[in-house]
Amino acid sequence: MTIHTQQFDNSLFNGSVSVNTNLFIDGEFVDPLERHDIEVTDPTTGRVITTIAAGGKKDIDRAVEAAQKAAQTTWGKNVSGTQRSHLLFKLGELMEKHSDELAALEALDSGKQYVNIKTMDLANAINTVKYYAGWADKLGGKTIETDPTKFVYTIHEPIGVVGGIIPWNFPLMTASWKLGPALATGNCVVLKPSEVTPLAALKLAELIQEAGFPPGVVNVVPGLGSVAGQALAEHLDVGKVSFTGSTLTGRKIMQSSGNSNLKRITLELGGKTPNIIFDDADIEQAVRWTFAGFTFHAGQMCTAGTRIYIQEGVYDKVMEQLVAAAKASANPGTGFDLTPQLDPVVSQTQLDRVLGYISSGKDQGAKIAVGGGRLGKEGYFIEPTLFTDVKPDMKIVKEEIFGPVGVVIKFKTEEEVLRAATDSTYGLSACIYTKDVDRVARFVSALETGNVYVNVVSMPDYRVPTGGYKQSGFGKDLGEYALEGYTNVKAVTINHGQKL
Repeated sequence: MTIHTQQFDNSLFNGSVSVNTNLFIDGEFVDPLERHDIEVTDPTTGRVITTIAAGGKKDIDRAVEAAQKAAQTTWGKNVSGTQRSHLLFKLGELMEKHSDELAALEALDSGKQYVNIKTMDLANAINTVKYYAGWADKLGGKTIETDPTKFVYTIHEPIGVVGGIIPWNFPLMTASWKLGPALATGNCVVLKPSEVTPLAALKLAELIQEAGFPPGVVNVVPGLGSVAGQALAEHLDVGKVSFTGSTLTGRKIMQSSGNSNLKRITLELGGKTPNIIFDDADIEQAVRWTFAGFTFHAGQMCTAGTRIYIQEGVYDKVMEQLVAAAKASANPGTGFDLTPQLDPVVSQTQLDRVLGYISSGKDQGAKIAVGGGRLGKEGYFIEPTLFTDVKPDMKIVKEEIFGPVGVVIKFKTEEEVLRAATDSTYGLSACIYTKDVDRVARFVSALETGNVYVNVVSMPDYRVPTGGYKQSGFGKDLGEYALEGYTNVKAVTINHGQKL
């Protein structure tokens, strides 16, 4: 058993935090059956923090077996909604109690700002867990009137074993999106965190153990997506997979489902959010939200507003302010700095990918208005970058970059910008800045996207469903709507009078 302890000595977090870096299966931290370790790196420095045990196919098998046993004996139909509610709420309380440690670990392996994690990501995760704790004892079916001689009703039953595969950009938050509704509805979970940012999820496993969940109800198995993730997606005893990540991987999970047991799937995939600023917008606020929309967490968000459409009457003014904001924020630092700093991208691989897109934009004739390069020699920092003079068929316009890179397009009419905004294979979110309520109504109806934000940037709320259209996936996370994806509906007909 390997325990990693990290010492902190700064004004934001003083002291140490420890995390068990082995697999969490059947209520215990265990060694993988076939030892394989993965290095975890601090993106602000590029230096290795620690190594973690990586789960393989055999480890996924035993995690699923533990979950299946728990579903049949100590969880699922054997536990009341009140008991599930109590344990989920206790987990939320423990997350709150250990928020400093959780935030520190996520800042360490993701490079994100500790303050932002604690006040935004972790706050969302805690609220999500407590929200679904509130749902656990309020789930029910319906009675359906059919015939006077029959009594018909529906039951919502847990699916059984759910696989949750979460990305590296928001580990704690997306873990709560999977665990909350799955556990509230009586399912057991095998959670596969990204091998790039696994530390907070492993700490969360300790809190799940402390909260008193029966062994096997939640299992946490970090590992490579091509190994552990694929094994989970193909497993014949997994009834559902909820995945957040790339469209390419989402396709592979669908194929695995079709080639195995037709397990149910929720996919929250990539995006290329249009961010539309009209002449009548509150320009100061529109600029602030727009800048945050493509640079927060170095643009590593599926809802990042990277296609920026500006109406011609305010184009020059908005561009001037966006460029100034980009120059002022090009300030790399650690996740524990007191003043706001630019986040790095998460890895060398991601750095190379984003810089490759920037090179592609230059090669295809786009003009760089600001940024365009790497910041510093240490860590994985990229300057906030804006391209102008772009064409619709350019890679930087069409494809998800997942870095602090936006493309800016001037438009004249509503019809023009609506055609451009919907010309995408993605449909996750859209942002509009205007004071015209009639225009808002028209665009909300016409935009082909799962979420529309008006005069605010894309941001999740645990009470509000999120999910995409087109190649941004299907199914919903968050809110009451997410619960629908974690139960099987059984219809029961009782004949109390009809005779043959």
